[in-house]
Amino acid sequence: MKLNPSEELCWGTLGTVRPFPDFHPERDVAVIQAALDKKDINTLVRILTNRSNAQRQVLAQIYQNLTKKDLKAGLKKVLSGDLEALMLGLMMTPYQFEAHRLRQAMEGVGTDEETLLEILCTRTPQQLSSINAVYNKEYKCDLEKDLISETSGDFTKLLVALLKKEPGRGPVEPDTEALSEELSNKKVDAGPWIRILTTRDPAHLRNVLIQLEAETGQPVSDVIEKRFGGIFSGDFKLGLKTLVRCIQNPHLYLAQRIKNMKASVLQGVMLSHSEEDLLAVRVAYKAQTGTSLYTTLQKQFKGDLQQALLAVCRAED
Repeated sequence: MKLNPSEELCWGTLGTVRPFPDFHPERDVAVIQAALDKKDINTLVRILTNRSNAQRQVLAQIYQNLTKKDLKAGLKKVLSGDLEALMLGLMMTPYQFEAHRLRQAMEGVGTDEETLLEILCTRTPQQLSSINAVYNKEYKCDLEKDLISETSGDFTKLLVALLKKEPGRGPVEPDTEALSEELSNKKVDAGPWIRILTTRDPAHLRNVLIQLEAETGQPVSDVIEKRFGGIFSGDFKLGLKTLVRCIQNPHLYLAQRIKNMKASVLQGVMLSHSEEDLLAVRVAYKAQTGTSLYTTLQKQFKGDLQQALLAVCRAED
C-alpha cells in the first residue's frame, strides 16, 4: 500500500523516525502476527519502532483486514508496563497521542498541570485545532470544558487562551510597554500577560521578552516569580513561566523536561516529537547535561524498553 507523500513526514523534518525505505506492509503484518503468537516482544519492538507513524497506521489497517482483530488489542495481551504504554503510543496517530496525553493528565485524582502546559505551550494553533478535534471525537468530551472543570482562576484563563491561540504580529514596543505598565501598577493583573503571550507569534514575543529583560534588568522568569508570588496560584505562575521558556527556546524546555528520565514524561516527549524535531531536543539535551540522550537511555533502561527508546532516539550525538 503506497503512502501519500504528505503522510510520510507529516510533522516536520528534524524528526528521528523516518519512513522505512523498503516498506512491504503485508510482509510486516505476517511477521507481526507470528511475533504476537510467540510473544516475541523483541521482534514487535524492532518492526514498530522502525516504521513511520503513517506506515504503522497502514500496518494496523492491513492487520485488521486480515485478522478482523485490532492490533492494539493484540499488543496489550503480550506487553505490560512502560513498554506497553510506549508501543500503544506508537500505534496512535500524532494527534490521537497528544489528545490521549491531555486526557491522561486530567483523569483520576489530581491534574498533571505540567503535561497540559507542555502540549498547549509547544504546539502551533493549527496542531492544537487538530488535537482539539480528535480529543472531542475520541472521548466524546469537549476539551475546553474539561480544562475549565479541572483547573481554576487565572490558570484556567491561560490554558483556554493557549488552546485558542491565533498569533499575529505587530510592533514590539506597544506590547513591551503594556507589560511594563502592568509591572508598575500596585494592583497585579494577569490579563495583559495572558493576552499578549497567547496572541503573538513566537518571533515577535522573543523580541518583546528581550526588551522587557533590558528594561527590568532581570530574566523574565524572575520578574514573573516576584510579580505573581503573592495571592496568585502556583499553577498560574508555573504556567506563565513555562510559556515564557517555550517562547524563548522550546527545544531547551523539552530537554530540561526529560532530564529526570521519568518514564511517562520521557515517552510523551520522545513520541510526540519523534517525527517533528527530536533531533533538536537531542542537541539541547546534550548541551544541558554534557551527555547525549542516547547514552543516558542506555544507562537508565534495560531490555526491550531500552531497545524501543533507543530506536526512537535513533543515534548517538
